[in-house]
Amino acid sequence: MPEVRIAAEPRTEFGKGPSRRVRRAGRVPAVMYGHGAENQHLTLPYHDLMLALKTPNVLIRLEGLKSRSSLVLPKAVQRDPLKGFIEHVDLIAVRRGEKVTVEIPIRVSGEVFSGGILDQSLVQIPVEAEATHIPDGVDVDVEGMEVGTSVYAKDLALPAGATLATDPEALVLHVVAERTAAQVEADLGEGGEAAEGEEAPAAETASEGE
Repeated sequence: MPEVRIAAEPRTEFGKGPSRRVRRAGRVPAVMYGHGAENQHLTLPYHDLMLALKTPNVLIRLEGLKSRSSLVLPKAVQRDPLKGFIEHVDLIAVRRGEKVTVEIPIRVSGEVFSGGILDQSLVQIPVEAEATHIPDGVDVDVEGMEVGTSVYAKDLALPAGATLATDPEALVLHVVAERTAAQVEADLGEGGEAAEGEEAPAAETASEGE
């Protein structure tokens, strides 16, 4: 995975007021931690960070700090609940050759066999990989899969260098039978009869009260 270079600046003021000023200036408060070092508080340019975060598990090289430039992975991103703006980001420092556990997206392609519907339980899967060679995802081809077919975590063909970091028996996806219009109609009919049956005693009670 290629590195994204972002200019970072040290952050010395804390609290809601300074954080708002940082955001108004087009930057995002951040904290970098890892390797037993003291947490380092930073600010990052909003636009550059926003573009970088469009790539899952993006590897960022922070530049402009007094110490040597640092490789980091986004660990947690806090966003405005209404507008979705990035408000804060936690970064974890990594080194070349170091193993990290991350979640990578599961990309599904193809169409299941006629009469079946794809039910996908997981859209991401945890894997362990070298920090500077994190795969961008894992592919699953469901072309022609028949009803009853299941794919588990252990069945995924992970990219070279990545190992599974979750229960091998975790269900990723399976193919279920498509419900016919007649089956749906029958279910609706049964629901209607049940509702009518429940209303009858209430009507009788009202009648007795009168």
